[in-house]
Amino acid sequence: MINIQDIQKQYNKITVLDVPSLTINQGESIGLVGNNGAGKSTLLSLILDIIQANTGTIYSKNVPVNETEAWKFYTGSFLNESFLIPYLTPYEYLSFVASLHKISNEQRDAFFAEHAAFFSIEPKAKTLIRELSAGNRNKIGILGALLPKPEILILDEPFSFLDPTSQSWLKTTLKKLHQEGMTMLISSHDLAHITEISDRMILLEKGKVIEDKPKTEETLGELETYFTVRVNNETII
Repeated sequence: MINIQDIQKQYNKITVLDVPSLTINQGESIGLVGNNGAGKSTLLSLILDIIQANTGTIYSKNVPVNETEAWKFYTGSFLNESFLIPYLTPYEYLSFVASLHKISNEQRDAFFAEHAAFFSIEPKAKTLIRELSAGNRNKIGILGALLPKPEILILDEPFSFLDPTSQSWLKTTLKKLHQEGMTMLISSHDLAHITEISDRMILLEKGKVIEDKPKTEETLGELETYFTVRVNNETII
């Protein structure tokens, strides 16, 4: 579904990402892990055509993402607050997202009602997105990604700033969507959460894929050992 070929990204002649080949198959739920600076956000930004690679091509359904906008209509994503419109209320922002995807008012309101346990959206509320807590801004971004019911979902650190109840709700929701066939690529520093919702784990280190395996008990042990060794060697930045 997504195919990455010979991708390199450099800043000031320093290579921050180097992925010769990587394929994300339809229906997979992939957990992307690695320490700060490993290249996770860079990889997601390249897939979403937010930044341009120095070399290589990223394909979505066999079409280069930098040559078409078709993939935007079946891909839901939220990487950071830059995706939001801070001077809108949550209701206004999500209504705007709905309009982009030609979602009816009835479908939009049904979505709001369905996800009210995660974030209750009041049409008449005057609080702007910029006035919300970091956790609530994160919730709005996640809901905006889920609203179009995309074929592909890409999230960067979705569990950050969420309270335990919201984290549990999000895990349950993501597992349900995956069971229904949604393809997911989700990065997280939280091994417990990301391994629970993923069936394949990709580990980045210094911009390179050093592990790419199905999730198993053995894989989880290897990841825990990897990060424990980094802590003990005091190499985390």
